[in-house]
Amino acid sequence: MTVPPLRRRTQRIGSIAGVVLLCAIAHPALAQSAPELTSETGPVADDPWETFNRGAFRFNRGFDRFLIGPLGRGYMKVTPRVVRGRVSSFVANLGEPRTAINDLAQGRPRAAGVTASRFLINTTAGGLGLFDVGGKLGLQGHEADFGQTLGRYGAKPGRYVVLPLMGPTTVRDGAGQLVDMMTDPVAMATAGGPKMFGSIRSTATVLDGRANADGFLRALDDAADPYAMMRSAYLQNRADMVRQAKGGVQVLPDFDAARIEP
Repeated sequence: MTVPPLRRRTQRIGSIAGVVLLCAIAHPALAQSAPELTSETGPVADDPWETFNRGAFRFNRGFDRFLIGPLGRGYMKVTPRVVRGRVSSFVANLGEPRTAINDLAQGRPRAAGVTASRFLINTTAGGLGLFDVGGKLGLQGHEADFGQTLGRYGAKPGRYVVLPLMGPTTVRDGAGQLVDMMTDPVAMATAGGPKMFGSIRSTATVLDGRANADGFLRALDDAADPYAMMRSAYLQNRADMVRQAKGGVQVLPDFDAARIEP
């Protein structure tokens, strides 16, 4: 699957939305060690709430260590790789409508057309997104969200914050997450349908996100300062997303390899 999993945050789904967002720690873009933030290597961290943030970070890591982590590792142990690949494709496909909306908001109609075509093809010929048929036809996926859209038009990230059960964000990106949550086309389209769909989507998102995050989280535990490593990786990844939305060249490596390939 070619869509970076980093931002697969389905904070808008069901009662375990906060747990899903804990997988913000799993941003696949965070799946590689990032250098310390400097003016040369990336955006300087605006982190005046560091004392609170470190406490929230420790809470989230503990929550992952004792609940989400064991669930994710159990999922990886008992589920064949090919099945996990199908789950990854399913989760990614449900985020395509949101991406298409933000493509349009960013003034990128061609990208929106590709995204909409992927969603239509993968939802039908791909069996509700279980197979990335669109990718095989040359329609490569990408990710877009409203925080990135705000950055596209010059909004600064604002202060860095780590929220309990929600993971790392910034003032701008947190506002963007709220907008994405309230305008998620899939959630709105299925609001009156069976509650089971929301549960399936939430569960799949949590397990897929944690599985994709496993390598990074292990590296995080070995870091001299896990908090600083997380902050650096998150901020640099978000800056790279905004740069791409403005038409710039991708600076960070492509993290698709961190995903489970179908």
